[in-house]
Amino acid sequence: MDTKPTKVALAYSGGLDTSIIIPWLREHYGAEVVAVCGDVGQGAGELDGLEEKALASGACDVHVADLREEFVSDYVWPMVRAGAVYEHKYLLGTSIARPLLAKLQAEVALRTGCDALAHGATGKGNDQVRFELAYKAMAPHLPVIAPWREWDIVSREDAIDYAARHGIPIQQSKERIYSRDANLWHISHEGAELEDPANAPSGRVWTLSENPVDAPASGCEVAVGFEAGTPVAVDGVRLSPATIVETLNATCCTHGIGRIDLVENRFVGMKSRGCYETPGGTIVMAAHREMEALTLDRATHHYKQKLALDYAELVYDGKWFTPLREALDGFVERTQRHVTGTVRLRLCQGRIDVLGRESPYSLYAPEIASFTMGDEYDQRDAAGFINLTGLPIRVHASIQGGLATRKGGEQ
Repeated sequence: MDTKPTKVALAYSGGLDTSIIIPWLREHYGAEVVAVCGDVGQGAGELDGLEEKALASGACDVHVADLREEFVSDYVWPMVRAGAVYEHKYLLGTSIARPLLAKLQAEVALRTGCDALAHGATGKGNDQVRFELAYKAMAPHLPVIAPWREWDIVSREDAIDYAARHGIPIQQSKERIYSRDANLWHISHEGAELEDPANAPSGRVWTLSENPVDAPASGCEVAVGFEAGTPVAVDGVRLSPATIVETLNATCCTHGIGRIDLVENRFVGMKSRGCYETPGGTIVMAAHREMEALTLDRATHHYKQKLALDYAELVYDGKWFTPLREALDGFVERTQRHVTGTVRLRLCQGRIDVLGRESPYSLYAPEIASFTMGDEYDQRDAAGFINLTGLPIRVHASIQGGLATRKGGEQ
């Protein structure tokens, strides 16, 4: 940047990286630092004393906003309606929170007269992309400082040493260095033994859910209610978006639901390995799939499954504030008009079994689907259907030779 900024808005979590960034920005840029933190459900343990810690580290001001309901209603629920799952397993807990946190940061920066934005994402990760693409949508004129791309700190150990020299209290130690990110939807774990994909995650990794082998063998039942594709109730009780996730998290953690160990393809081009716990989210996604199976016609259902892959990649890549995402949401919203009803599930030692699905818009017609023959379906019609479907196959076989002919000696 041509001139050094005088006041920087920092995406602040109170963790190792952002804690040392405050004094580093003051030392290297001579700038005031405004710490900005969004409460997306990371828990009281991470938020308690956050303002005092930021000020003690050298911040001139601290802004903390409760974003929990907005996070679920405006970010998580659209992702659920889209059915977005990255690489078959990852429910995008970290990815979906970043646009909202960056939006808050940009809003605070503009409101408080900041002339730069900063984040603690490394130069190897996805989060740098997610934050900075959101900045470009919210405050494109503000320059961005990414200390991990500038300073000479190259490891978590270096960061811990820096914190010790500056008297900054941190939770990490050199014996147990995990990088974690928590919100209402999930918690992620990276680092330490997880950096070798050959290593099984130790018991120290998991912090949210019960080990499935130790979960109650009796299990439990839970019902999730939907209206137009959006979760609205648990066990028949209507709840706010954030409360739905909190309630399901409490239930599912006990039964070991939602653990995954994933080697994923980062947007920046490398593979990484992480462990994720998404207890309530795993139930919500499973129930939503069952409700769609009952209420969507075959063509729409199958096409939407293809779109879900693109939507997941879009979220993972940080392209939330884009015309494409808005357009995809328009399609998804149209498909969800009749995705209304209740799905009952049984949770037992890490397993989810579907017990039943009900909807006033169910496309399941017993009089047609039943093995009992009725007047609604004339089985003789199937012959013509098969003949027309098989017409191209029959013509190809008669003119160019079928499979048996090719196997018999065609060169």
